[in-house]
Amino acid sequence: MLELVDERGVTIGTAEKLSAHMAPGRLHRAFSVFLFDDKGRMLLQRRALGKYHSPGVWSNTCCGHPYPGERPFVAAARRTAEELGVAPASMREAGTVRYNHPDPASGLVEQEYNHLFVGLVRDTPHPDPDEIGETVFAGPEELARMRETGTFSAWFQTVLDAAAPTIREVTGTAAGW
Repeated sequence: MLELVDERGVTIGTAEKLSAHMAPGRLHRAFSVFLFDDKGRMLLQRRALGKYHSPGVWSNTCCGHPYPGERPFVAAARRTAEELGVAPASMREAGTVRYNHPDPASGLVEQEYNHLFVGLVRDTPHPDPDEIGETVFAGPEELARMRETGTFSAWFQTVLDAAAPTIREVTGTAAGW
């Protein structure tokens, strides 16, 4: 189950996860995490091929949905540990973004009020193979090359753009992200 929200992010009910993603989609709470190593490289994941939604595409470090009543920060930290087998060394809020992205491959719709988090990771990921096919740390140039040849999640650019100011603060870079 996940939380349905209004345009201001106020909880208005709950829905089963798959039904909330069926076209035309129902606005629900989500989170996206961007973790970086000490070299300023972003930890990216390729979603497992067995996932029903956006299988095999590259995306940000971790994303998901809080349980009803669960604080987004807590959910982001919990899910990062579950999916990647690591805890962020630090993590901070980076705002919210609202979007509506249909996924042409699955027919599902990401209609989300998304809480963004940016932080650092110092441990080696140990991904859950049911969730993640592979991981890579990439700088801005490597990410650009990956985007030329690989497929990324429908929401990736939207959440990256929204989190960019905080990413630049956390990584200490003036440009690139």
